[in-house]
Amino acid sequence: MKSIKKTLFIALLVLLGYSANSQDIQYFRQAGFDGLNVFETKKSNDVEFKKLKIKVGGDFAIQFQGLDHSNDMNNLTAIGSNVNLPTANLNFDVQLADGVRMHLRTYLSSKHHNETWVKGGYIQIDKLNFIKEDFWKGMMDIATIRVGVDQLNYGDAHFRRSDNAMAIYNPFVGNYLMDSFTVEPFIEFVFQPKDFILVAGISNGLLNPTVDKVVTPWGQSTIVGEKDLKATFYGKLGIDKQISESLRVRFTGSFINEPGFGNGNHLYNGDRAGSRYYNLFNYNNNGNLVEGGDFAGRFNPGFNKNFSYQFNPFIKYNNFELFGIYEVSKGSKAEGNNEGKFTQFGTEVIYRFGTNNQFYLGGRFNSVKGNRDYASGANQPNTQKINRTNFGAGWFMTKNILMKFEMMNQSYNSDMGAWSPNAWTPAVLSGADVSGYVLEAVISF
Repeated sequence: MKSIKKTLFIALLVLLGYSANSQDIQYFRQAGFDGLNVFETKKSNDVEFKKLKIKVGGDFAIQFQGLDHSNDMNNLTAIGSNVNLPTANLNFDVQLADGVRMHLRTYLSSKHHNETWVKGGYIQIDKLNFIKEDFWKGMMDIATIRVGVDQLNYGDAHFRRSDNAMAIYNPFVGNYLMDSFTVEPFIEFVFQPKDFILVAGISNGLLNPTVDKVVTPWGQSTIVGEKDLKATFYGKLGIDKQISESLRVRFTGSFINEPGFGNGNHLYNGDRAGSRYYNLFNYNNNGNLVEGGDFAGRFNPGFNKNFSYQFNPFIKYNNFELFGIYEVSKGSKAEGNNEGKFTQFGTEVIYRFGTNNQFYLGGRFNSVKGNRDYASGANQPNTQKINRTNFGAGWFMTKNILMKFEMMNQSYNSDMGAWSPNAWTPAVLSGADVSGYVLEAVISF
């Protein structure tokens, strides 16, 4: 025990000795107000590297939720209004060398995991001076390399979403219905010549990467036969241009191809933190409580083999911001099935005001529509539809403290006809509706 305490004490002294603020980290997105509307980190840099620096940061979020829900079966339990369990992140950002930094995020507490565990991390390389001074300088002036086990740079919505307690970039409480966010081993190349963005990445498609084995019920390991494990490829192409002092325009198109039935189903269920809305769709089953789950309120197409693409416009004109999503996901659960397809549409408008733009008002509309895959010869499943509307307001009390308030409504269509498979599984989602308000406080530094 003494040796452990001594080790922790020494580690604390080391951290304090190398501690840095965010201005000491190169090619870095600020945590807080100064990080708003930042997507890929730009290649401009005015931070001089002198020695190894460690920035220890954190995120904290807590909600007061006042939501209610109903469905066609009239069997949902009352939610009530109260404070949700707070969530927290611990972040390490380390400047390892000139143009080389590391990011590591740990979920101290999340909705899906109350215990502490590492979410992921990566190394970002913007210079190759560790090989030789100005090595490939012409290329590295526009190129960035990211390697690690972390979120993949597919689409632009993940730059504005809440990552567990890191909710300060999100003007609303919830993320999008089809929340494309997965943490996998990857290597990614980003090129930013002038105002253009080009991203090319590859992943092994595994959410929990490990050497394959199967553990039998009696504890013995058996060798796994050949699996349908294929590499995941993704990319992005776009433009981000400051046209004038008052007008910025960004437009990107992204794709991701997950062709393996054994490792291609993580794009919309790779977030292990849980939904931002709590206790949705708990229901009474003959006197027994059945919980809707930690991810209730989100939608996962459930394709094991998946191909998705996403278009994202972003326009900032003076104090107005517009961000949008048009996304299509198609695929199947099993070989030989007819493909299913879902289309997501989302748009949000934000107006910022105040002496330092510390206040904002906003609205978001988000919808998903489509049908699941189905076996050859079977009837095509009913169309599924979800709509969500959010109206919100926020106040940056400081650059690192945000108070949000939102009103939301989310509705599911009813099953349409007994001749074909039900539209919703579980059936409690048939005609379901959620509405109410959420107040959220966020601290990020």
